[in-house]
Amino acid sequence: MPVKNRFAELQAEITTWRRDLHENPEILFETHRTSALVEEKLKEFGCDEVVTGIGRTGVVGVIKGKSDTAGKVIGLRADMDALPIHEETGLDYASKTANAMHACGHDGHTAMLLGAAKYLSETRNFDGTVVVIFQPAEEGGGGGKEMCDDGMMDRWGIQEVYGMHNWPGRPVGSFAIRPGAFFAATDQFDITFTGKGGHAAKPHETIDSTVMAAQAVLALQTIAARNADPVHQIVVSVTAFETSSKAFNVIPERVQIKGTVRTMATEMRDLAEKRIKEICSGIAATFGGETDVTYYRGYPVMVNHEEQTEFAAKVARDISGQCDEAPLVMGGEDFAFMLEERPGAYILVGNGDTAAVHHPKYNFTDEAIPAGCSWWAEIVEQRMPAA
Repeated sequence: MPVKNRFAELQAEITTWRRDLHENPEILFETHRTSALVEEKLKEFGCDEVVTGIGRTGVVGVIKGKSDTAGKVIGLRADMDALPIHEETGLDYASKTANAMHACGHDGHTAMLLGAAKYLSETRNFDGTVVVIFQPAEEGGGGGKEMCDDGMMDRWGIQEVYGMHNWPGRPVGSFAIRPGAFFAATDQFDITFTGKGGHAAKPHETIDSTVMAAQAVLALQTIAARNADPVHQIVVSVTAFETSSKAFNVIPERVQIKGTVRTMATEMRDLAEKRIKEICSGIAATFGGETDVTYYRGYPVMVNHEEQTEFAAKVARDISGQCDEAPLVMGGEDFAFMLEERPGAYILVGNGDTAAVHHPKYNFTDEAIPAGCSWWAEIVEQRMPAA
């Protein structure tokens, strides 16, 4: 079964929606225009229920099949938010908002799910209920958790939930997935070393916070190299280093370092937090200074459920002829919160030979639209076949 003919017919229209979204990116929970456009389209399609304000600016649409005797309810989720990046694509429909762009393809995800919602509202060739979920603030804001905390799963009785992400480097419209842990837990740390500042010509009269912080940058790498079992995935990255003085001849009183930890298992997450605090405390004590460590737990590991992953892969094979095994991804994904609430699966759809996501020259590939829409529609029609 190739892509559905209806989506080939709708591709130009869906592309228009996508490019409008691309021109008008909105960050985190500030997706007011995007959410309004989604609401307008879902009502235009004839969804049985359209509700806004779930997870602050999230939108939910409900589509009932020809019959709901089976009582099954499936959720389909797309993210809507953009990134605080200045676009450098030079496209005719490039972002009109300075320092904001759809650099991760959420414009494509939203447009594809709108396309699927239009088709499912037209045909209703299934026995059950579809809940289309348009989520804000995937890029670090935890919008998925906010929607779950608002009672979305229980309110509409969602039993399974499915999501999708475009993937640069994969052939356009091809698919890849894996069961179990898929995307990493994403934590952050904020560390301050405090010593005694002074003149750079008199280091013996100071307690050098710069030296303490520099030692920490190197020592934190031993968590992955010497503390973690090599069979477990863990990445510790220091990404910011800032001193309290900008002068060339002053040893600063304080230095702040920040960074991120990526793990695929709870025990590795616990280990990283414990060792970061121990290492920094030890370094501060060695040099006679002080340290303050704050460890923020972010998105959990995103875990695909085995049965739903097998089904999602079958649907992908029906559409494209094959579905590859996806690699582990050390990036985070807040669809993890929804998969903690309900069984489901998350799949990758090929975006072709494009710039990587989160790059100022990235752009979603519109030729992937029919495959992505078809996958969502087939998830519904095969999981809840009409009686």
